Amino acid sequence: MNCRLGCGACCIAPSITTPIPGMPHGKPAGVRCIQLNDGNLCMLFGKLERPAVCGQFAATEDVCGASNEEALWLISSLEQATSI
Repeated sequence: MNCRLGCGACCIAPSITTPIPGMPHGKPAGVRCIQLNDGNLCMLFGKLERPAVCGQFAATEDVCGASNEEALWLISSLEQATSI
Protein backbone atom coordinates (compact mmCIF):
# COMPACT_ATOMS: atom_id res chain seq x y z
CA MET A 1 0.00 0.00 0.00
CA ASN A 2 1.19 3.53 -0.71
CA CYS A 3 0.93 6.25 1.90
CA ARG A 4 -2.11 8.52 1.44
CA LEU A 5 -0.63 11.99 0.96
CA GLY A 6 -2.15 14.45 3.40
CA CYS A 7 -3.21 11.82 5.94
CA GLY A 8 -0.72 12.60 8.71
CA ALA A 9 -2.06 9.98 11.14
CA CYS A 10 1.41 8.49 11.64
CA CYS A 11 2.65 11.97 12.63
CA ILE A 12 -0.14 12.55 15.13
CA ALA A 13 -1.30 9.30 16.77
CA PRO A 14 1.90 7.55 17.93
CA SER A 15 4.37 8.67 20.54
CA ILE A 16 7.90 9.25 19.28
CA THR A 17 10.58 8.93 21.93
CA THR A 18 13.52 10.13 19.84
CA PRO A 19 14.33 13.81 19.23
CA ILE A 20 12.63 15.59 16.36
CA PRO A 21 13.86 19.01 15.19
CA GLY A 22 11.75 21.44 17.21
CA MET A 23 10.72 18.68 19.63
CA PRO A 24 13.97 17.65 21.37
CA HIS A 25 12.22 15.20 23.71
CA GLY A 26 10.12 13.57 21.01
CA LYS A 27 6.34 13.82 21.10
CA PRO A 28 3.54 12.25 23.11
CA ALA A 29 0.82 10.17 21.49
CA GLY A 30 -1.98 12.25 20.02
CA VAL A 31 0.17 15.37 19.66
CA ARG A 32 0.69 16.72 16.17
CA CYS A 33 4.37 16.67 15.15
CA ILE A 34 5.78 20.17 14.76
CA GLN A 35 7.23 19.06 11.41
CA LEU A 36 3.79 18.29 9.95
CA ASN A 37 2.71 21.15 7.67
CA ASP A 38 -0.81 22.48 7.10
CA GLY A 39 -1.31 19.95 4.29
CA ASN A 40 -0.35 17.09 6.66
CA LEU A 41 2.93 16.47 4.86
CA CYS A 42 6.23 15.91 6.68
CA MET A 43 8.61 18.83 6.25
CA LEU A 44 11.54 16.49 7.03
CA PHE A 45 10.68 13.83 4.44
CA GLY A 46 13.86 12.79 2.64
CA LYS A 47 16.11 14.80 4.96
CA LEU A 48 18.80 13.47 7.28
CA GLU A 49 17.12 15.19 10.26
CA ARG A 50 14.08 12.96 9.95
CA PRO A 51 13.97 10.49 12.87
CA ALA A 52 14.82 6.91 11.92
CA VAL A 53 11.52 5.65 13.38
CA CYS A 54 9.63 7.86 10.94
CA GLY A 55 11.61 6.55 7.99
CA GLN A 56 10.93 2.97 9.07
CA PHE A 57 7.15 3.39 9.15
CA ALA A 58 5.47 1.61 6.26
CA ALA A 59 1.86 2.19 5.31
CA THR A 60 -0.10 -1.05 5.43
CA GLU A 61 -3.82 -1.65 5.19
CA ASP A 62 -4.02 -3.15 8.69
CA VAL A 63 -2.43 -0.01 10.20
CA CYS A 64 -3.73 2.69 7.88
CA GLY A 65 -7.14 1.33 6.97
CA ALA A 66 -9.19 2.71 4.11
CA SER A 67 -9.33 6.39 5.11
CA ASN A 68 -7.41 9.06 6.99
CA GLU A 69 -9.91 8.88 9.84
CA GLU A 70 -9.56 5.11 10.09
CA ALA A 71 -5.76 5.44 10.08
CA LEU A 72 -5.89 7.86 12.99
CA TRP A 73 -8.20 5.50 14.91
CA LEU A 74 -6.14 2.38 14.14
CA ILE A 75 -2.77 3.92 14.99
CA SER A 76 -4.20 5.47 18.17
CA SER A 77 -5.62 2.08 19.17
CA LEU A 78 -2.27 0.38 18.55
CA GLU A 79 -0.51 3.08 20.58
CA GLN A 80 -2.89 2.54 23.51
CA ALA A 81 -2.57 -1.22 23.32
CA THR A 82 1.21 -1.10 23.42
CA SER A 83 1.68 1.66 25.99
CA ILE A 84 3.15 0.70 29.32
